[in-house]
Amino acid sequence: MSLGRILVVDDDKNICELLRLYLEKEGYSIILSHDGEEAVVKFGALKPDLVLLDVMLPGLDGWQVCREIRKKSNTPIIMLTAKGETFDKVLGLELGADDYIVKPFDTKEIIARIKAVLRRVGTSNTKSEVKEVQYDKLVVNMTRYELKVNDKVIDTPPKELELLFHLASNPNRVYTRDQLLDEVWGFEYYGDSRTIDVHVKRLREKLEGVSDQWALKTVWGVGYKFEVNE
Repeated sequence: MSLGRILVVDDDKNICELLRLYLEKEGYSIILSHDGEEAVVKFGALKPDLVLLDVMLPGLDGWQVCREIRKKSNTPIIMLTAKGETFDKVLGLELGADDYIVKPFDTKEIIARIKAVLRRVGTSNTKSEVKEVQYDKLVVNMTRYELKVNDKVIDTPPKELELLFHLASNPNRVYTRDQLLDEVWGFEYYGDSRTIDVHVKRLREKLEGVSDQWALKTVWGVGYKFEVNE
């Protein structure tokens, strides 16, 4: 029985075959694509559970593919790229990617990240109890992976939802960036704390000014908290 279906998008066929070998050995079903336009078509037709997406692609590049997927789905996306500059990391996260791995990568690291993402999504979908927090004009439901603001569903990538749910489930508690990386990402994260800043910025764009009863606050020099007026 397959643990999940993964779309691997990379124009380097050797990398694709390497990933296919390791991931199929772990029990995943693999779909391969070598250019951006084909990747978008295969994503729409085959509905993978997760996407491993290279940035440098012929046709549509990885950023464009990420945009196209995010227009219609919150399926987790892990970016694969040889570029390690902070700008590229921030751009990928701004576009809705859930994670970012720089080449050359360790296959064990990729497998660990894939398992962590799919475990969180799968566990959320199979639990009978509803995982939800509610505040004035705000509902974060992790059973359906849904954010409601003013009774309107707002499209939100899974990682942003998980971060908001974690903070809102522990109101007025201050978390450092490293704590959030560890507790929300759920495994040793090889990125940097800018990851948290990017996700908080995107959440604020959705939540700013919604209610005067709560707010996503920066605690300067420390980290972040979901502040609730008591």
